[in-house]
Amino acid sequence: MTSSVTRLHPALVHHVVNTLGWRTLRPLQQEAIEPVVDGKDALLLAPTAGGKTEAAFFPVLTAMEEQCWTGLSVLYVCPLKALLNNLLPRLEGYAAWLGRRVALWHGDVTGPARKRILRAPPDVLLTTPESLEAMLVSANVEHAQFLAGVRAIVVDEVHAFAGDDRGWHLLAVLERLSRVTGKPIQRIGLSATVGNPPELLEWLQGSGRGSRPGIVVAPGVEVVIAGKSAGDIELDYVGSVDNAATVIAALHRGEKRLVFCDSRQLVEEIGAALRARGVATFLSHASLSVDERRQAEQAFAEARDCVIVSTSTLELGIDVGDLDRVIQVNAPPSVASFLQRLGRSGRRAGTHRNCLFLAIREDSLLWSAALLLLWERGYVEPVIAPPEPRHIAAQQILALCLQEHAIGDEWGQAWNSLVPFDRRNEPILRHLPDEGFIERDGQVMFIGPEAERKFGHRHFMDMTAVFTAPPQFTVLEGRREIGRTDPALLTEKVDSPRLLLLGGRSWKVTWIDWKRRRCFVEAADGGGRARWLTPGVGGVGFALAQAARDVLLGSDPGVELTQRARRVLADLRDDRYGGVHPAGTVVTREGTDVRWWTWAGFRGNATLAATLSGLVDEKQRFDDVSVRLRGDLTRESWKAGMKGALDRICLPEVDERALAGLKFSEALPHRLAMATLATRLADLDAARELLLRPVRFVVRA
Repeated sequence: MTSSVTRLHPALVHHVVNTLGWRTLRPLQQEAIEPVVDGKDALLLAPTAGGKTEAAFFPVLTAMEEQCWTGLSVLYVCPLKALLNNLLPRLEGYAAWLGRRVALWHGDVTGPARKRILRAPPDVLLTTPESLEAMLVSANVEHAQFLAGVRAIVVDEVHAFAGDDRGWHLLAVLERLSRVTGKPIQRIGLSATVGNPPELLEWLQGSGRGSRPGIVVAPGVEVVIAGKSAGDIELDYVGSVDNAATVIAALHRGEKRLVFCDSRQLVEEIGAALRARGVATFLSHASLSVDERRQAEQAFAEARDCVIVSTSTLELGIDVGDLDRVIQVNAPPSVASFLQRLGRSGRRAGTHRNCLFLAIREDSLLWSAALLLLWERGYVEPVIAPPEPRHIAAQQILALCLQEHAIGDEWGQAWNSLVPFDRRNEPILRHLPDEGFIERDGQVMFIGPEAERKFGHRHFMDMTAVFTAPPQFTVLEGRREIGRTDPALLTEKVDSPRLLLLGGRSWKVTWIDWKRRRCFVEAADGGGRARWLTPGVGGVGFALAQAARDVLLGSDPGVELTQRARRVLADLRDDRYGGVHPAGTVVTREGTDVRWWTWAGFRGNATLAATLSGLVDEKQRFDDVSVRLRGDLTRESWKAGMKGALDRICLPEVDERALAGLKFSEALPHRLAMATLATRLADLDAARELLLRPVRFVVRA
C-alpha cells in the first residue's frame, strides 16, 4: 500500500487488505483519498469498472469517523434505481466495517421501510434526486431534522445527470438542501470519460463554484480518450436483424456476451431472434418490469454461455459479472457512451477490452465508422447542460411552495443565487398566480389549485419528475407484470389475433382494460411486434456529422473492418460522392430536388434553415446532413440570400406540438416556453462555421 493510504481509517485499510484481499489500491482510489478526506469538491473520472465507487466512499467513511459525523450525513445519488439496488449490498458491507449503516430510499421502497428509516436514520442514504426532493416537500418527513446533518453527497454517473434537465433539477435541490443544513455540502461526482472535466466539476459545484476548492482526479484517463485502450474493435455490416442474430449466435459460443441496441424495439427483435436459434438470451430495457429485469440480470450474472440484450440501461455501473464480449448493434449515441460500453469487457486478468459493431443498415455503418473515427482521434463529447431551463425554474418555485407551505419576497434566496434559479425568474413568478398555479395573500404565496390539479396526483409525486413519460399500457400475464407497451400497438387495426413482443417472447392479447391502461396476455408461439414512441429532438451533433463526411471522403477508422463492411462503405462513397467535397460544402440539383449538403448535424441544420428561410423549401426542410432548398434556386438567388447571413443567424422555429415534451411548460408564459425549445434546438457555432465555408454547385443528370 502507498503512503496516501495512511490517510484512510485504519479499520478500512485492514479490511481492504484482509477482507477484499487487495494488495494495493488503483491510481484513482489512491489520488482521491487526500482531497476527499480534506472536504474538497471533486470529480473522479475513470472508465467503467475503474473503482470510482470505492475512490469516493472510502475517504468519505474516513472523514465520517475523523470528524464524528452522526445521523444521516452522506447522500449517495444515482440516476437509476437499478444502480442503487445493485450498489446497496456493497456499500452496506463497507460501512459495516466501521459500524455504520446504509439504507435505500427510492420510488420502489415501501412505506413501512421508509418509516423505519425515518425512525432510525442511517449514516448513508442511497437515493435519487426525485426522491430527495420528495423528502423536502413531503408532509410525512420532518426534513429540517432528518436532513440537517448531511455533510457530503456522492453523485454517481454525474455526466448522465449534467447532460439533461435532471441535472438542473439535481443542482436546484442541492441548493435548497444546503439551506436546510445551514452550511455547504461537499459534492463528489463520479463519471466515465467526458470531454470537459473542469467545466463538469464547476457545474457540479453549483453556487459554490469559485468559492469552494475543487479538483478533478483522473489518472490514466487520457489513454482511453486517445483511442489507445488495449482491445479489439471490429466493424461489420450484416444488413438485417436476422443476420445480426445469426452472427451473434455463431460467434463466441461458450462465452458471456452483452449486446447493446439503439432502441427497445431492436432489443426485443434481436432477443426473439436469438431465442429462436436456441441461444440462452436475457433482455433489459426500461419498458420491462423491475422483476423481469432483475431476473434477467441475475441469471446473466450467474450463467456462462449466454447473451443479454440491452438498451443503455446496462451502460452505467450495474454489475452483471465478468463479460467476455461486448457487441454493439448499430451505432451508440456518442463516443462517451461507446467508452462506457467498451469498459464492460476486459475486466479479468489476461483479457482485453473488445467490441464488435454489427450494422444492420447502411446509414448505421456510416455512423458507426464516423464514431470510431472520432474515438481514434481522441475526441469525447463535452457534457453541456441544456440551456435556459426555465420550466425547471417554474417547477422549483412550485416545489418551494410545497416545502415551506408559503413563501415570501425572499424566495430568490432558496437557491443561493445560483443561475438560472435566481431573481431573473421574476416573469415566471408573475405568470404563476395569473394561471392559478400559485395563490397570493399580500406578499405571501402558496400552492394554487391549478398546480394541485395538474401535478398533485399521489401527493405531488408528478412534481418531482422533470420528464413527461409517454403513456404506456401495463402488460400482464395473469397477475405477473411483464412490462409496458406503446398503446399504438393496441389501437391499430389487425385482422388476426393481436400479438405483442415483450421480454423477447410473443404474447397474444386476450383483454384490454382501457380505463386502467392494462393489457392481459397469454403466451404465443411467435409473430409478436414491438414498438415504442420516443418523443424529443433527435439527430446527431456537429462533430459526428463532420466525421461521417470525412469517412465518405475516404477516412477509415483504425479498427478491423470486415470485407462486407469495406464493400458497403465503398458503395456508400460512390453513391454519395456528389454530396461531399474536401474544400467545403456542396449544393446539388436533381430536377427540382435541391439540397445543401452541410454535414452540420441536426441542430446546426435547424439553425441554418431558420437563418436562410428565404432559400429553404417549406415542406421538407432539413435533417442531420442536409438542408432542402427551393426548387427554383439559382446561383444568383443563392448569393443574394447568403449576403449578410453571418450577421443574422437566428434560432430555429419550433412546432407548437413540441411543447408537449417540455414538462411544466404550461407553468411558463408561452413565449418563454417556445424560446426555451428554440434555444435547445439551435447550434449557432455550427451554423456560423458552415456559413464561412465555400460552396460548390453540382447538377446531377
